[in-house]
Amino acid sequence: MTIILRNKDTLEVDEFVFKCCVGKNGLSLNKKEGDKKTPKGIFNLGHLYFRANKIKKIKTNLKLIKINKNMGWSNDYKSKNYNKLIKTNLKEKHEKLYRKDYKYDLFIPILYNYKNPIPNNGSCIFLHLTNNYYPTAGCIALKKKDFIILAKLINPQTKIQIL
Repeated sequence: MTIILRNKDTLEVDEFVFKCCVGKNGLSLNKKEGDKKTPKGIFNLGHLYFRANKIKKIKTNLKLIKINKNMGWSNDYKSKNYNKLIKTNLKEKHEKLYRKDYKYDLFIPILYNYKNPIPNNGSCIFLHLTNNYYPTAGCIALKKKDFIILAKLINPQTKIQIL
């Protein structure tokens, strides 16, 4: 199964079509850290991360990981942990996963620049939540009700194709 992002506001999974939003500066084949662009290509997906104090139950075939207060995702391109899940007590730049807002109550990492990350080529690219479809910093965001449907449809072999 493949999730397809056909344009900057339409995500397709089988016969389901979801409204979404992408990076403020659009889509790019030449993603760089901090450029606010969503990378083009075909990518694997990671596990489904969730805030247990906000999300009581979710049905999915993905592995579920509870987000805790000391979890972050490294965006420090000088670190050996670049674009990886880290404990936030490390002295490196990171995206906080336990946020005051709702955006990361549910998220799935898009495994762009992940296996052997190239420094400064971009990190923290997630499928996450939105309430307003405002542009993201490079992620793809969906309304919570749509994210929950998406989570039911996909499995660990699902890929995302960003055109």
